Amino acid sequence: MEQLLPFIVIGGGIVVFILFIMMAWFGRLWIKALASGAHVSLFSLIGMALQGVNASVIVESRIMLKKANLDVPSDFFVAHYLARGNVPVLAKAMVVATQGGLALNRDEMASHVLAGGDIVNVVTALISASRANITLSFEQSCAIDLAGRDVQAAVATSVMPKVIDCPDPGKGRQTIDAVSMDGIQLRAKARVTVRMRIEQLIGGATEETIIARVGEGIVSAIGSAATHKQVLENPDRISKAVLSKGLDNNTAFEIVSIDIADVDVGDNIGARLQADQARADMEVAKAKAEERRAMAAAREQEMQAEVVENQAKVVLAQADVPKAIAEAFRGGNLGIMDYQRYKNIQADTGMRDAIGGNKDKSD
Repeated sequence: MEQLLPFIVIGGGIVVFILFIMMAWFGRLWIKALASGAHVSLFSLIGMALQGVNASVIVESRIMLKKANLDVPSDFFVAHYLARGNVPVLAKAMVVATQGGLALNRDEMASHVLAGGDIVNVVTALISASRANITLSFEQSCAIDLAGRDVQAAVATSVMPKVIDCPDPGKGRQTIDAVSMDGIQLRAKARVTVRMRIEQLIGGATEETIIARVGEGIVSAIGSAATHKQVLENPDRISKAVLSKGLDNNTAFEIVSIDIADVDVGDNIGARLQADQARADMEVAKAKAEERRAMAAAREQEMQAEVVENQAKVVLAQADVPKAIAEAFRGGNLGIMDYQRYKNIQADTGMRDAIGGNKDKSD
């Protein structure tokens, strides 16, 4: 025993030192939890440290719940922490749910946190829906949240309708431009009041679809008007025509009303189109006239070429006449008196032509 005594003393000192370190490290948390009524044993705190769990987060979360008269075992939060969950957010959601009078399954809440959802937003939306008598289940709320939609904003829009500008000024367009049947352009602005449809929030079309459909309806309503004066006299005919088309089908919104905020007269599109058409027709006519002129000039050149060609043929034919006369003399088919008469006739013809030409000049 005398030989083992030094080892026993040293071992005991080590144990005491370790206990002292643990008390110094976890004593503050243990005392804080004990004072708040959310008791956590010292061995539980040591076990958390050995598992790599931030004991301070667990203790603070339990204290938060204890103040809301909730008692959730620390093992539940440790398991959630080890699963990479956000313990403070889960604890806050539990407190909000309790204060809002909701009895939610803590395991389902923890599963939503682990799935990457915003459990506080979900709980807040459920409380708002319950107070507004809107049917919304926890599963539906979680599905909406995980789909990337703001479920709390959706509930708020269901209670208080939202006004959407059409067109959206943030997209760069200030008015919806359309042309009536008389060719006058009208520039309109509309304000669409919508209410959220919770049951169609998942998979339903968004605000952009509503704006696009309303804009299309306004263009169609203005375009079907016989004159722009009809639209200016009764702007509500636009909203009535648009509402009758059921533009909120398959969307996450219900259109409550469509109000025409402003209608201005734009350009005379019809007159401008007619002027453009007239200019285009004139250019076509000029092109056709130029084509005809070019064809006439080409035909003139062809005729002149034919005249020259015929003149050449005449000259060739005239050159054959002396040859034919000489051949007739040699063959005995033409006498000297016949030739003389031929020359006299030729001279008389030349004289008549000369007289006729002088007469024409004198006239």
